[in-house]
Amino acid sequence: MSLFGRSRRSPLTDVDVVLADLDGVVYAGPGAIPHAVESLREVERTRRMGYITNNASRTDASVAAHLTSLGLRVSADEVVTSPQAAMRLLSTMVPAGETILVVGGEGLVVEAEKAGYRVTRSAEDAPRAVVQGFAPEVGWTDLAEAAFALSLPEEEGGIPWIATNTDWTIPQARGIAPGNGTLVSAVHTAVGRLATVAGKPETPIFEEAVARFGATSPLFLGDRMDTDILGANRAGIPSALVLTGIDRPKHVLAASEGSRPTYLLSDLRELHEPYPETVVKGDVTSVRDAAVRIDGPDITILREGDRPIDLLRAGAAAIWATGRQIFGFRVPERLYADPFHRP
Repeated sequence: MSLFGRSRRSPLTDVDVVLADLDGVVYAGPGAIPHAVESLREVERTRRMGYITNNASRTDASVAAHLTSLGLRVSADEVVTSPQAAMRLLSTMVPAGETILVVGGEGLVVEAEKAGYRVTRSAEDAPRAVVQGFAPEVGWTDLAEAAFALSLPEEEGGIPWIATNTDWTIPQARGIAPGNGTLVSAVHTAVGRLATVAGKPETPIFEEAVARFGATSPLFLGDRMDTDILGANRAGIPSALVLTGIDRPKHVLAASEGSRPTYLLSDLRELHEPYPETVVKGDVTSVRDAAVRIDGPDITILREGDRPIDLLRAGAAAIWATGRQIFGFRVPERLYADPFHRP
């Protein structure tokens, strides 16, 4: 999917369900991201809203309560979590009623118990699987227990290891913090095994959301290309990358083919605006009054335009169309300037 050939319709045109990531899209830590709530409330008036999160530290009910406190109308069944995806995946490997070792917080424990599993925190209880998710309280002891339980490779009779997600970072009110991927990596380093991942960018969490909301023409909103956008593309769902979270303009310009969004947005207000067409004439790519030219390895900004997002859209479209990697270009710093809000 790409930015090419878009008419002046808005990203919401013909969409029946909007599926939104949370961290970096709706909120960062406890507080809402500027313009997110009012923009999504406007969506609520005409379309169904659903929320998909890789954050495994909270229950669907607590996430819904948080969103409601910010001014949205959300029930628990409108929140699809990576622990839910992990339990669906686990059910294909280990029957309900068995003991599993959980590394994570309340969100993962609640879903495990709802699925009928007995939860332990100790490898000495002979668990039938390890399920690992993010929680701020996860420490060395928890990671060590997971390593002890996973010491035998699965091909030699070892137990399954499922990670809710492998996001390297998580947006917080004070900045960007290590995510579950760093904790999974610590266990991997100790045992030399790879976890099976249940959440984004894998497709089961998207498939569950589409089925749950009965979506026929969904749109997914995310802030990171390696999980949100890549996963939506794999699931065949159009996507919008909003520059209020993890990924920045330089990441957009360097995006690999599979992780490129359908739309680029400064913030969620632009969901409701006509999306500008990308126009290519010879070696010049323009979006509204912003234009760039590619001449061999050189990228030249011809016109910056009135809106930074249009310059980024034009630059990304031009670079992506070449099929070449970003390191093969001389890119002017102005093209990857970052005036966009982030936590």
